[in-house]
Amino acid sequence: MKSNFKIKLRKGDNVIVLAGKEKGKVGKILATHPKDNKVTVEGINIVKKHIKANNQYPQGTIKELTKPVWVSKVAIVDPSVKKGSRIGMKINEKDGSKTRFFKASGKEIK
Repeated sequence: MKSNFKIKLRKGDNVIVLAGKEKGKVGKILATHPKDNKVTVEGINIVKKHIKANNQYPQGTIKELTKPVWVSKVAIVDPSVKKGSRIGMKINEKDGSKTRFFKASGKEIK
């Protein structure tokens, strides 16, 4: 499913998983994939890939890869409440710059 929505999460944000087998786990975003509407989170959705024997791995191997998860399945962690929160955007009237804030507490995201 392709999407034209802007992902408000950024690389380096701490997020909590809201649904699925990894529900409740917290991790840092390693990469965002806006065209796929997914994010890659450190330590979440790890899969094993079997690699056939080749020059690099003469005996073959099993590698663990971190696969992306849907953006709708994660929420940014608000440190003041230690729970997941949605993200809002404020536009500064002086210079027109945008800042992100936690909808739960109203505090600015750094």
